[in-house]
Amino acid sequence: MLPRITPYPVPTGFGLDRSKVDWRPDPARAALLVHDMQRYFLAPFGTADRALLARVVDNIAALRKHAHELGLPVVYSAQPGGQSRAERGLLQDFWGDGPPPDEHLLAIVEPLTPGPNDILVTKRRYSAFVGTPLASILGDRDQLIVTGVYAHIGVLATTLDAFMRDLQPFVVADAVADFSPAHHRDALRHVADRCGVVATAAEVTECLLAADARRP
Repeated sequence: MLPRITPYPVPTGFGLDRSKVDWRPDPARAALLVHDMQRYFLAPFGTADRALLARVVDNIAALRKHAHELGLPVVYSAQPGGQSRAERGLLQDFWGDGPPPDEHLLAIVEPLTPGPNDILVTKRRYSAFVGTPLASILGDRDQLIVTGVYAHIGVLATTLDAFMRDLQPFVVADAVADFSPAHHRDALRHVADRCGVVATAAEVTECLLAADARRP
């Protein structure tokens, strides 16, 4: 029940200079979330023109590299396949059966395959906090850098959830993707206006490296 996605340019006009708050990602406080980057959820982007998806994957990979180097926890969320009606809950009414029990489709896309020290949480709802140990994994860390798909669904729900838990969320504008440019832009605008900071991958990286350089 996922729609076929026509490639589009990443929405612009978002960045740290337009933020309502002065939050900045800090490697001592932040964790990186790679949200639902499974082949099942990326299949709607098709194969004819994957420029958007390639850019998002490349940016997530770069952020993960910096996270590993700077000591940020890297957490992946993924949905299981073949969920029962009880497991799906109300998602069944909107999206049908969800991912099938197919290991190929359930796998995280290859350039982002989790490393041995990365953490994978199994989620069954929009927010990566619901029914998962994500909050306990974060521990004393109070910032969450959010990447992945889909911006106006799970990414936004997770960001709102983080905000309501007093965690500072950072949504990476060019490391998330959506059904359309309108959905993508609306999600970024909602975050920027109400619950977090929207920044580019380059801006997030610059902040993390600058904060690391200031460490005693």
